[in-house]
Amino acid sequence: MHLPIRARLTLAFTAMMAVVLAAAGVFLFLRFRSDLLQAVDAGLRSRGQTIVGELKRSAPLTAGILIETDEAFAQVLGTDGAVIDSSPGLADQPVLAAADLEGLHEPRFFDVTVRAANDLVPARVLAARIDERSIVVVGASLEDRREALARLARTLALGGPVTVALAAGVGWLVAGFALRPVDSMRSQAAALSADDLTQRLPVPETRDELARLAETLNEMLGRLGAALDRERRFVADASHELRTPLANLKAELELALGRSRTEAELLEALRSAGEETDRLVRLAEDLLVLARAGKHRLEVAREPVHVGELIAREIATFTPLAGRYRCTIYTDVLVDGPLALDPDRFRQIVGNLLDNAIRHSPEGARVTVGARVDERALVLEVSDEGEGFPPAFLPHAFEPFARAEASRSRQAGGTGLGLAIVHALAQAHGGTATARNRPEGGAQVVVTLPSS
Repeated sequence: MHLPIRARLTLAFTAMMAVVLAAAGVFLFLRFRSDLLQAVDAGLRSRGQTIVGELKRSAPLTAGILIETDEAFAQVLGTDGAVIDSSPGLADQPVLAAADLEGLHEPRFFDVTVRAANDLVPARVLAARIDERSIVVVGASLEDRREALARLARTLALGGPVTVALAAGVGWLVAGFALRPVDSMRSQAAALSADDLTQRLPVPETRDELARLAETLNEMLGRLGAALDRERRFVADASHELRTPLANLKAELELALGRSRTEAELLEALRSAGEETDRLVRLAEDLLVLARAGKHRLEVAREPVHVGELIAREIATFTPLAGRYRCTIYTDVLVDGPLALDPDRFRQIVGNLLDNAIRHSPEGARVTVGARVDERALVLEVSDEGEGFPPAFLPHAFEPFARAEASRSRQAGGTGLGLAIVHALAQAHGGTATARNRPEGGAQVVVTLPSS
C-alpha cells in the first residue's frame, strides 16, 4: 500500500511526537516520584533530629512532637528490637525487625508496611541510633505520595493520546501547507503539452528546496524544448534535402517514359537518375550516422592504423573533385608509427572535411591537410583559402543542416551534414572538433582524437 507523501509525513511526525511525549512522560513520572521521595526523606530527617533532641532531654514521645498519627509516627526501639516508646495509634509490634537494626551505625531509610489505626499503611521510615542501647525510628505514610503518582499517571495516560491526536492534526495541516507548491507545480506540469513547452512551472518565493526543484524542472523544460526544436528542424531539413533528389529522380524517369527516346538519351537519363540515387544513398547514410550518434550507439572499432596512408587514400579519392574546382590538395603529416583509431570512421572524417574545404575554395586555392601527435592525441587540421566562416555561423557550425549564408548554400552541393558528422565521429572517438577562421584568411577545422 502506497500512502501519499502528505500522509507519510503526518504519520512520521505523529510517530516522532508519540515517542517524544512518551519519553517526556516517563521522565516526568520518574522525576516527580524521585522528588516526592526526597521530600519525604527530608521531612523524616528533620523530624528525627527533633525527636532525638527531645529524647536526649528525657522527654517521652508525645503527640505534640508528631503530625497526625496516620501520616507520621515514631518509635524508640532497643537494639534487640523491643519497643521502648511509640507514637499513639501504632500497634505494639516494632516497626522494624531486630535483623534490620543489627549493625546500624548511620541513619538508614526503609520501606515498610505498618499498622496504624487498625489499617495497614505503606510507609517510609528512618532509623537512627540515639545511644548505645536505643534507636529512634521515625516514619511517614506513603499513601499521599502514591495517590499523587497515580493522578499523574492518569493525567499522562489521558493527555498523551489527546496530545498525539492534536499533533497529528497539526502535522496534517502543516504537511498540506508545505506541499501546496508541489501540487501547484503538478497541476501546471499536467497542463503542459509537447506542442508548447514555453510555459514554466511556478517557482515559490520561499527560496528553499521546493524553489530549487521548480527552477531545476524549468531548466529541464527549457532543454527539452530546445531539443524538440532541434529535432523538428532536423526532420524539416531532412525532408527538404530528400525532396530535391526525389523530385529530380521522378522528373528524369517521367521524361524517359514520356516519349520515345534514343538509346543515348535513355542512357543519359539513367545516368542522371543514378546520380540522384547516389545522392539519396549518401544522405540516408549521413542521417543514419547522426541518428546513431544521438542515441550514443555509434560504434568505434579501434585498431593500429597508419594515419599517413589513410589520409593519402582519401586525398586520392577527392583529387578528381579538386580538379573540377581547380584547387590543389597539400599534406603536412607529421605522424610516425601506427595509432589506435577506427580506420573507416577516420577516413569518413577526412573525407567530409576535404569535401567541405574543396567545395568552398576559390579557383587556384590550396587545401591543406595536416596531422600531428600532441600529448598522446592525434590532431587533424584541414584548412582552405576561401572566405572563411561568418562569425555568427561559428557557434552553429557543427549542427545538422547548418549552413552559412551565400557561399555555403545548397547550391554549392552540400547537405549541411558534413561538419555535424565530423563532430559526431570525433565524440565517438572520445575527441573534439572545433571550427575557426585563420588569421591569413580561410577556414580551418581541427579534430583532436585520443590515440590510445
